[in-house]
Amino acid sequence: MAHIAMFTGFALILMGLYGALTNRNIMRMIVFFTIVNTGINLVLVAVGYLPGRTAPILDDVVPASEAAAKIIDPVPQALVLTAIVIGLGITALMLAYAYKLFELKRTLDISKFRELKW
Repeated sequence: MAHIAMFTGFALILMGLYGALTNRNIMRMIVFFTIVNTGINLVLVAVGYLPGRTAPILDDVVPASEAAAKIIDPVPQALVLTAIVIGLGITALMLAYAYKLFELKRTLDISKFRELKW
């Protein structure tokens, strides 16, 4: 299970990077960066998965004395939740920049923006 998720995550990362580097449309680039972010999150979840273990909740099923051997480490899950929120903020910022660029130039083709090139 974890191998499939990790393979899928790396495939999403590679597809997203390829799409972001080969497209000239800013909106498509933003979508591909979001796909990369999703792939990274999937890889982090796959790294934290341990087969045969349960959720990190201490109750009657998992006593505190056996917790280290029977629960999954919650840190990768917490990192992924944080990464999702940060990714959402970055995507919103990229979309706001794309909107402002479209207002100024009336195009989303990145090759038309030459003011900052030397």
